[in-house]
Parts: sequence; structure tokens; C-alpha cells
Amino acid sequence: MKKTLAAITGIGGYVPDYVLTNKELETMVDTNDEWIRSRTGISERRILKTPGKATSDMAVEAAKRLLDQLKMDPLEIDLIICATVTEDMSFPDTGTLICYKLGAKNAFGFDMHAACSGFLYALTTGAQFIQAGTYKKVMIIGADKMSSITDYTDRATCILFGDGAGAVMLEPAQDDDLGIIDSVLYGDGEGKDVLYMKAGGSLNPTTHETVDRKEHFLYQDGRPVFKKAVAGMVSSIEEIMTRNHLTNEDIDWIVPHQANMRILTSVAGMLDMPMDKVMVNIDRYGNTTAATIPLCLWDYRDKLKKGDNLILTAFGGGYTWGATYVKWAF
Repeated sequence: MKKTLAAITGIGGYVPDYVLTNKELETMVDTNDEWIRSRTGISERRILKTPGKATSDMAVEAAKRLLDQLKMDPLEIDLIICATVTEDMSFPDTGTLICYKLGAKNAFGFDMHAACSGFLYALTTGAQFIQAGTYKKVMIIGADKMSSITDYTDRATCILFGDGAGAVMLEPAQDDDLGIIDSVLYGDGEGKDVLYMKAGGSLNPTTHETVDRKEHFLYQDGRPVFKKAVAGMVSSIEEIMTRNHLTNEDIDWIVPHQANMRILTSVAGMLDMPMDKVMVNIDRYGNTTAATIPLCLWDYRDKLKKGDNLILTAFGGGYTWGATYVKWAF
């Protein structure tokens, strides 16, 4: 018996109003606009500066845009999965808070922690609930307030990250050929010492000393991460293409995690894929971690056509990586 595919039926996105430019960063750390652009491709990033606002608030704004597009009531939602590394608090889950703030009283929510690959992990997980027939309306959100864990005295990381949220709705596909076709996901702990946050968990609980040592900010050793990211995304895309008998000509869009423009061009080059098939918005938003892929879909929504072949790919902390083949449904 053929399984019902899960299809993306709508998309919503949100970024804060405050724009942190490269020029402003020059007043904070020893850097300059040309240095940042040439190494990362980033011109600006959005920062959530409103007191008392957190990741869940950005997620709710993205979710509202999604529901407006679909003309859907929050009470129709069955499940909300939030991919994030900047949860509002350790518990309750940010997904649960989103349900409450959005008024999705008939839904339950939970979080997916897989760093920059979180949206792919959550999308694949949500698709299983649709395929199993358990639920019919599953919202997947990627949202991160990276400014809350970024050290703005560290020029190696503060130039990269921004805040934002993106949301998609998964529903049973109305066409057997459209929807989430295939996915490959990977992860191992090899990168635990080169892309991570040292303190705040059960291994190194919060103390005055961990705060003083700035161990609650993200840490990244860029060189090994760069090599692993390129290799991981390229191999995942190639695996998806081989499994589904796809050629470069068959692909309409590569939707990569927006980590660094050099990574994006390297991935495209190794795949012999033209850059005009690669979604890019890192120049305006920076790296928003779990939000980068849905924000790309949101930004490019007017260019997407029913039946387009998309490959979503990501690489994240610790390490996590993978790719997902989507045949666009609307």
C-alpha cells in the first residue's frame, strides 16, 4: 500500500526590525565591513532587542503569517514542532509555549534540538506523523534568537549570527507525486569540541565561574567546521540525488543552511550546480541556525512553482547534517 506523502502547504517567516550592520560591528570588535563580507558574504543581520521577547515570540509571528496565508484557524493545528537551540527556558518546551501564545489549544508541541540541522530533523519527524495518519496538520518551525548566546566581543562568531523564525505547514498530499519524497539524516559527536556551548547543561551546570568564563556563549572553531560542513552537505545531496535518480538538470532549487557564503559556493561548485539554483539570503540575515532554511523558502516563495524539485540541506553543531528532497506542492 502506497504511503500518503506529507506536503508543505504553506510558509511563513519573520525577522526582527532591528538591523545590525557590519558598520555597527566595527564599533564593537576589531573588524571591518570588507573583512566580514569577503569571508562570510554577510552585510547585516536582524536582532531581537525588544525586552521580554524570546524565541517563541518570533516563532509565533512566523506562525501567524503562515496561518494567514492558509486562512487557517489555530484550533485546526494538531502538532507544533519547534527546532531551536535557543529555547525560551530549559522547560517547558518552546513548542508548548508557542501552542499557548498562538491559541493552538487542540495541539501539543515539543522541541527538536539539532542545531543548524534542526529544521530538517523536525520536518522529517513531522512528515512521519502525516504518513502514519496520526495527524493531518503539523506545523514545523525553525526559530532561534542567536543574539542571546553570541559573545559580541568575539569577532569570530558575532559577525555570523542573527535572529529569526520560519514556519511551514505539513498536510497529507493531495497529489501522490508532490510532497516530502525522501530524507537522509546523520549525526555524530565528533564535533563536540569545535561547535558547541560548554556550560548550562548537566555536564557543566551554571555557576558564577561558568558565567565569568563566558561558557554560556556558542563556541566555534571555523576551519574544521567549514570542511565538515561542505563535505556533509555535498555527500547528503549526492545521496538523495542518487537514490531518487535525479540529475542536476532535474533540480530547480538547492535550499542550503545559510552558514557562510564560502560554504554555499563551495557546495555548489563541488556539485557543479549553478549558483542561480541556490537559495541565498545570508547577506541580509546572517546565520539564524534552525531558521535559515524556512526563511529561504519564505523569501523565495514567489519564485517557487508547483512541481519544482527542491533539495534542502544543512550541517550543524556537534555534528548533525542531512538533506531532504521536496517536490513543491503549491
